[in-house]
Amino acid sequence: MLDIKLFREEQGGSPEVVRESQRRRFADVAAVDRVIELDEQWRQARFRVDQLRKELNSLSKEIGKRMRAKEDTTELVAKSKETKACIADAESGVAALEADRDTVLKSIGNLVPDSVLVSDNEDLNPVVRTWGEPAPVAAPALNHVDLLHRIGGVEYARGVSVAGGRGYFLKGDGALLNLALVQYGMHFLVERGFTPVQPPYFMERDAMAKCAQLDDFDEQLYKVSGEGGDKYLIATSEQPMCAYHMNEWMDPKEIPVRYVGMSTCFRKETGSHGRDTLGIFRVHQFDKLEQFVVTSPEDNASWDMMEEMITNAESFYQSLGIPYRVVSIVSGALNNAAAKKYDLEGWYPASQTYRELVSCSNCTDYQARRLETRFGNKKLGDREKKYVHMLNSTLCATTRVICALLENNQTEDGVNVPEALQPYMHGKAFLPFVRAALPVQDTPPKK
Repeated sequence: MLDIKLFREEQGGSPEVVRESQRRRFADVAAVDRVIELDEQWRQARFRVDQLRKELNSLSKEIGKRMRAKEDTTELVAKSKETKACIADAESGVAALEADRDTVLKSIGNLVPDSVLVSDNEDLNPVVRTWGEPAPVAAPALNHVDLLHRIGGVEYARGVSVAGGRGYFLKGDGALLNLALVQYGMHFLVERGFTPVQPPYFMERDAMAKCAQLDDFDEQLYKVSGEGGDKYLIATSEQPMCAYHMNEWMDPKEIPVRYVGMSTCFRKETGSHGRDTLGIFRVHQFDKLEQFVVTSPEDNASWDMMEEMITNAESFYQSLGIPYRVVSIVSGALNNAAAKKYDLEGWYPASQTYRELVSCSNCTDYQARRLETRFGNKKLGDREKKYVHMLNSTLCATTRVICALLENNQTEDGVNVPEALQPYMHGKAFLPFVRAALPVQDTPPKK
């Protein structure tokens, strides 16, 4: 969430900067004024509590003085009890106002920098750069749904019968491809100084609420019940990695810290009803490698790191030979935490389109503030706490990458395996077709 001081002009804040950011997001500008109003009420209530405490302190001193002089304190003791009751009521009011203020505050997105195009139309995402020329493929090009079936790498119907819609079994070369991408991707990032982390696959609600937007709870997150209360399955390892340093002070000498989170991810995909229902491109369960980095808030460190992270992703897909483009997401499509976001979109020959493979975001101190992950130690005389900056970037969501690999490497007889993956595929360089094509009614229409 944003620093409340941004909303206080008398403390050097600039509410108009926040309003402009909300306009760029095509979000509720009135929320800024609501925060200011509730914050003013909170500060007045807080002042009232402070005054009552001063009054109680004076009463206590006077009672002690009279007791030492063996004078009657009955009236003062009664007044002290009354003041304590008033303090309790006032503090309750303060807590309620703070909760109301922070609820609205948390709904306001991160500040959008000038480098982000202002639009609410993702078709206008600026193309930052492209790589690779889409290679000619066997005509007509098969889509990933057919290709994975024909190499004997999947069981769609059995997956649906066991797990419901979007369920699947990977098997044979499909399972090997999935594991190869995980192993190669991990090796790729470890060589670049990342520490491997396998996080918990579920989180307590309070911890998840500090890392995920409210609408994610309805559209993305699965809730599981059991001993110890309800928990939420993770939709990305970014969520537990974000909370990894919760309530900690981070030594400036020890950052940046680079993590690669490896996890299975679980998503309800409620907002994607009816989209990509065939195949494994958009599924409820998949494996993913995620870059997660904590940096200093100073010296442009997080913005430099954002470029490093998208470069890592680009190098990974270049090594796999998948043509792609990098786009900068327009302001109206940013999630609340992201100040800026790049997507890397891979080329899919069957549909003749680019589709998202990587999302790379600089969340600056937006997440860290709510998680109380602070930068350095607060020194005497410091007027404010500093918070680290947090960034996240996909390296590889395996099911989507399998789809891109199959389509870009298909031949008339099967699929070539990229050289980088062959050591992780038991040396296999080619995956032959071993089954006939799916029935026509099970094949999605070409776009």
